[in-house]
Amino acid sequence: MLLALDVGNTQTVVGLYDGEALREHWRTTTVRTHTGDELALMLVGLLELRRQTLAAIDAMVVASSVPQLAVEYAAMSREHLGREALVVGPGVRTGVALRVDNPLEVGPDRVANSVAAHALYGGPCIVVDFGTAITYDCVSAAGEYLGGIISPGAEISIDALYERAAKLPKVELAEPRSLIGKSTVDAIRSGIAYGFAGQVEGIVTRLRGELGDGTKAIATGGLAQVVVPFIRETIDEVDDLLTLVGLRLIWRRNQS
Repeated sequence: MLLALDVGNTQTVVGLYDGEALREHWRTTTVRTHTGDELALMLVGLLELRRQTLAAIDAMVVASSVPQLAVEYAAMSREHLGREALVVGPGVRTGVALRVDNPLEVGPDRVANSVAAHALYGGPCIVVDFGTAITYDCVSAAGEYLGGIISPGAEISIDALYERAAKLPKVELAEPRSLIGKSTVDAIRSGIAYGFAGQVEGIVTRLRGELGDGTKAIATGGLAQVVVPFIRETIDEVDDLLTLVGLRLIWRRNQS
């Protein structure tokens, strides 16, 4: 079985593949200071929840937005699985040409998203990933990565409000009760939900103006469910596990 890990700045998504079938998946908090041994303990615990073990893992593929954790996961794989992990980065065959000024700047999760989106939905397409940041990645009809847009995510915005405005409380992300907030908490939640919905609608509309009216927009990421319900007729598909699909495809493309 294949273990696929999408290591983000805030959350880590773990998928267990049996062939092309995703058998299990988990979402856990990313801890940047974890060592390889601590990561092994975390994975053992998750696998045991589904009556699985590390011994059943034949291969591992990792996309990490946290450089030090990419190193630790690679060490964990060598020590506890007895094999090298495929860590998405320079030298890994992805099947996606990066048409940008500096390909090394493109995060591995964004590459994996582009691979999966083109394979599943065709191109041109736009992947909107709701994570620590909201990223918009553009893929051509030929499957080339054309570049993208990065903006602060919802959690960053809430933290900034709390830190910079003395009278505003820190709130949990949740669906607002109405557009017009009847309390400070509801007003903040409305601002986050409708504010980011408006941003996505505006940016995707402008991107379609460059890429063509038939361009599909796919939403993914842990915070997509907070914003996507408030977006009007802009997002075509919602795929929470898009990155895991891309990782499986990249792993397969690197098998001799």
